Amino acid sequence: MSTNSVKFHRVLTAPPSRVYKAFVDADAFARWLPPDGFTAKVHHMEPVVGKTWRMSFTNFTTGNGHSFGGTYLELVPGERVRYTSKFDDPNLPGEMETSVTLREVFCGTEMTIVQSGIPALIPVEACYLGWQQSLQHLAKLVEPEIPD
Repeated sequence: MSTNSVKFHRVLTAPPSRVYKAFVDADAFARWLPPDGFTAKVHHMEPVVGKTWRMSFTNFTTGNGHSFGGTYLELVPGERVRYTSKFDDPNLPGEMETSVTLREVFCGTEMTIVQSGIPALIPVEACYLGWQQSLQHLAKLVEPEIPD
C-alpha cells in the first residue's frame, strides 16, 4: 500500500461557487479533469455525502483507458469537496482520498488540493504532471466571465 500524496495550491479568478460546481457537475468534471491527451466520460455522479461517482479516461492516441470511481465523504458548497477514488485495475490497488478546500479571497478563490493514497505503481511525478494539466483546464473553465 502506498503513502504517496500530492498537494496543490492555486488562486483562481472565479468565485468559490463556480469552482465548487466544477467538481460536482458531471459535464464540467469530464471537461477539465482529464490531463492532456485524454478524454473522459462520467458514467455516474451523485454528489451527495455517502453516494458514489464513476468515470473513465481514454488515451486519445491509443484508445486505451482506465476506469475509476469512489464515494463522496464531504460536500460543503463553495468551501470543501472530499471524495475517495479507486481504480478498477487490480494492478493499481488501494483507495485514494482527494480533499479540495476553497476560500474566497479578494480576487477570487484560493484552492488547496491534497490527494493521498496514490498507488505505488504510479510515479508521484506523473501525478503532479497530470494534476498540473488538469488545473490549467479547470482555470480555463471557471475563470472566464461569459454573458448569457
